[in-house]
Amino acid sequence: MESSVEAVCVSRWRVRGKGHERERLAALAGEASADAAVAMEAATQADLAGETAEAIQPERAEEPAPPQAPPDLTAAAFFDVDNTMMMGASIFHFARGLAARKYFTTSDLAGFAWQQMKFRVGGRESRDGVQSSREQALSFVAGRTVDEMVAVGEEIYDELMADKIWAGTRALAQMHLDAGQRVWLVTATPVELAAIIARRLGLNGALGTVAESVDGVFTGRLVGDLLHGRAKAHAVRALAAREGLNLRRCTAYSDSQNDVPMLSVVGTAVAVNPDAGLREIARARQWEIRDFRTGRKAAKIGVPSVLGAGAVAGAVAAGLAYRRRAA
Repeated sequence: MESSVEAVCVSRWRVRGKGHERERLAALAGEASADAAVAMEAATQADLAGETAEAIQPERAEEPAPPQAPPDLTAAAFFDVDNTMMMGASIFHFARGLAARKYFTTSDLAGFAWQQMKFRVGGRESRDGVQSSREQALSFVAGRTVDEMVAVGEEIYDELMADKIWAGTRALAQMHLDAGQRVWLVTATPVELAAIIARRLGLNGALGTVAESVDGVFTGRLVGDLLHGRAKAHAVRALAAREGLNLRRCTAYSDSQNDVPMLSVVGTAVAVNPDAGLREIARARQWEIRDFRTGRKAAKIGVPSVLGAGAVAGAVAAGLAYRRRAA
């Protein structure tokens, strides 16, 4: 009896130990993401200031700018990306673009597409599934320079992402901007890619997974953990502390029940294109629900209407592989 009791105690200790370690890594990921977001926003503002100064023509009077709302410095909005701001998974679109540029094989892409499809069909993202798919994607950039990946990311955004932005969600983000509030994306996608999406949408910046780099070259390892689940909540809190935000005056948007920790740290939570789990939680907590998908049946059973994008991508990858074997 004593041995069995000891075994149970050891097992519980190990579970608690793993829980503490995951929380530590999540907190580290959140802090790293907030630091990166602040640094990127400062760099962007400096670049814009320089461009504005160069554009000034002393001999020509500029037309007056349209009136803007005064800055609301203590309120902000945080948007998840995948299936909230963008149809499908941003990291998968990025992987498709890398595959087209021969950064890895079509069979790698097909495997990645299968992983994406599994957790999309399931209606929820398991931590192990997300960890595997995101780390697989990050491994593709190991040994590449940060500058190279940013340049490629710009091209891939134009090719595969720009036309996948949900107009309804984009309008919600603009509503906050028009009110003088700052808007950040919050995503497990690498922060460099997230920053590109944010800049193209005219947002202030992004919180994303921080991939380790040494002398400007990616190592293929993460700083802390993926920015997923509780790590997103840590990142939002960390950014709020750095930017002087009042979280009770902030709003967060997401499609996934995995983002409940992030949705719970702000004063206003909105479920956008929610999966079945988040829809149930949103109703129970009386959170607002916005659904921009056309397939209501898909929304009810928790299968995102953008599933077709992953299926098509997998078929394309399979076709490419077949053609390569035939050749």
